[in-house]
Amino acid sequence: MTVDQQIEQFLTSPVFGVVGASSNRDKYGNKVLRCYQQNDRQVISVHPKEEQVEGVDCVASVADLPEAVASISIITPPAVTERAVEAAAAKGIKNIWMQPGAESPAAVQFCEDNGLNVIADGSCVLVVLGYHEG
Repeated sequence: MTVDQQIEQFLTSPVFGVVGASSNRDKYGNKVLRCYQQNDRQVISVHPKEEQVEGVDCVASVADLPEAVASISIITPPAVTERAVEAAAAKGIKNIWMQPGAESPAAVQFCEDNGLNVIADGSCVLVVLGYHEG
């Protein structure tokens, strides 16, 4: 599959998880969440300590995401990404988008070994969907 095809498949999810969502509007975990909102996409925040981010209820972990989530954006340090992709695979989530800086060779390899659609080439959901501050 080309990266464009991988992105197209990723975007078919009825609900998106944002792993590393942040209530700090300057952080990418917040911008990615708002980007989904700006594009009228249903989204759920994943953060172990927050209850809500940008009016969206949080779940504590990938394992707590509802079944409707087929795609997750990951905006975490690489070591956290590695745990998140393992939890995603166990949950049956098939589409993983590691935002720039979240990638790790081990996490990418895990996704490939487990047949997951992994986007980790530096592509950014903010560019693809057209994020704007506001």
